[in-house]
Amino acid sequence: MSERQKPAGPWTQSIHLAFYALLGLTLIAASSWLFSNIRQVPADSRAVVLHFGALQRVAEPGLLLSWPKPIDEVVMVPAPDRVIEHRVTALLRSPDALEAGTSDALAGSGYLLTGDAGVVQLDISVFYRVNSPADYVLQGEHVIPALDRLVERAAVAVCAARDLDRILVARPEMVSNDMNVAQQRERLRTDVQHNIEHNLQRLARAGSSPGITLERVTVQSMLPATTVTAFNGVLTASQMASQVIATANTEASVIRQKATQHADQIRQTAQAQAREKVAKAQADTAMVTRLANTPQDPDLLARVYRERIAAILAQAASVITVAPQDDARLILQAAGQKEPSPR
Repeated sequence: MSERQKPAGPWTQSIHLAFYALLGLTLIAASSWLFSNIRQVPADSRAVVLHFGALQRVAEPGLLLSWPKPIDEVVMVPAPDRVIEHRVTALLRSPDALEAGTSDALAGSGYLLTGDAGVVQLDISVFYRVNSPADYVLQGEHVIPALDRLVERAAVAVCAARDLDRILVARPEMVSNDMNVAQQRERLRTDVQHNIEHNLQRLARAGSSPGITLERVTVQSMLPATTVTAFNGVLTASQMASQVIATANTEASVIRQKATQHADQIRQTAQAQAREKVAKAQADTAMVTRLANTPQDPDLLARVYRERIAAILAQAASVITVAPQDDARLILQAAGQKEPSPR
């Protein structure tokens, strides 16, 4: 048997097997790499294809054929009909501020200053769509921070232009005007949205568009816990004061009604007594008035006088008459005086 026909040794066979296994793995890896960017684009997304870092095309939902990395890079972005919600946590109090309590360094964290030097906290959520996939991919991780800064700027501007009552729109004396309260709340949300949209347009004109369009904004105003407690105390005091005022008004109405009835009764009694006294006086003086107004015999008045004077003088204990022609002096003794002793 020749040397060429001798069977290979164990080491040679091991090397051959290792070579074929490595070749198979290499082919599998190469196939996986070659077909790595052949994928299905979901219905709610679009694919942006970057060829060596440069924008090449935007693929709609369906099967995507593209070269593998690093030749082509595929970035999935939301479809234009998909609304994305983002809550702006930068306007909320941070965990460090909540744990710090009354720390001066973090005392104002998460609060906005109003036009009347009050403080308020706004919880804002924005809903947006991706209208330009190319700009959205180019901005990349800067889209959300830029949106947060735009929302913070809008919140500061809107709060500075309003007083606390126009932001909260929840005072007890304003409850009766529900339509006005709803309009003020809607106007606050609209002003925040318009401010953000205006700044997005300015970024687009400057060539730094984040590739998004704003759909709507939700705004919820809040107050610090201590302020809420104070407002609740004021509300309770106002309700108690209103109740006391209502009770006092009721009691005053009852007292006023009783006083009016008593005054009417006194006036009616006085008027009746006055009419009675006038009637009696008129009856007592009727004859004298009639005699005085009627021309009669001059001796008639003297006769009536003598008839009446007798009844009057009869009521006296004693009567002393003095002739008018008598020039003698008469000394009358007053009641309680002693008689003068004779000289």
